[in-house]
Amino acid sequence: MTSPFIDTHIHLDTYSDEEQKMILESLPGCGVETVISVSMHLESSHRNLKLAQQFHGLVKPAFGFHPEQPLPSDDEIKALFSFMESHVNEMIAVGEVGLPYYSRLEAMSGVKKWDNEPYKALLEQFIVFAKKHDKPIILHAVYEDADTACDLLKKHGVTSAHFHWFKGSSETIRRMNKAGYYISFTPDLLYESEIRDLARQYPRAQVMTETDGPWPFEGPFEGHMTHPGMTAHVAAAWAELQGLSLAESNRILYDNASRFYRLND
Repeated sequence: MTSPFIDTHIHLDTYSDEEQKMILESLPGCGVETVISVSMHLESSHRNLKLAQQFHGLVKPAFGFHPEQPLPSDDEIKALFSFMESHVNEMIAVGEVGLPYYSRLEAMSGVKKWDNEPYKALLEQFIVFAKKHDKPIILHAVYEDADTACDLLKKHGVTSAHFHWFKGSSETIRRMNKAGYYISFTPDLLYESEIRDLARQYPRAQVMTETDGPWPFEGPFEGHMTHPGMTAHVAAAWAELQGLSLAESNRILYDNASRFYRLND
């Protein structure tokens, strides 16, 4: 019997109600056991908690603040952390959190002033929370931002870090590998050379599958709504790159996600 799939990073709450129902009802038929639904902000966290309560076991919620948006006010930050404290036993991880690489590039290309320090300070608060409550943390941190995130993780002794849809230098990849951090691959593993190169070299025991839905994909997924079932295609592509059978690939990826997110505890 083949191992099921786990979508370790999806924004399920941002789909329409009809799409959510269709996706969740179709998961068993796609071989998907669980999706980890990450949050954008406080309102998103509320929605993901509700989905997890409605679809117990199928949806595991993570709470956080996506960095590619304007910073919340101090009161909004306080309210988010208060919510997280109140629901710490219901959250599987802190996420999605990180640093605004793409927003920063856009601002700087337009010759706008940019202060990254408040984003770093907010990320550090999330890392401290993850350490305090022994929760994994899901990171949006690519290229040089990944090094900043690694510095903060090391500072606070956080080892359960998941860098989703990661891109970075060879030196950063080695650093993350040595620290034991996990990464996950999206459906662009089928056609993006940079991601395929990363998949060839990152340790087998530290990789997982994700979709980052509803983000749309190209190649064979052009024009299709992003669905957790696409993790099967990701697993098959990774198997080919690693020279593994589908059964072995599926088992490794499932075991990795189950272990990292403590799904069988």
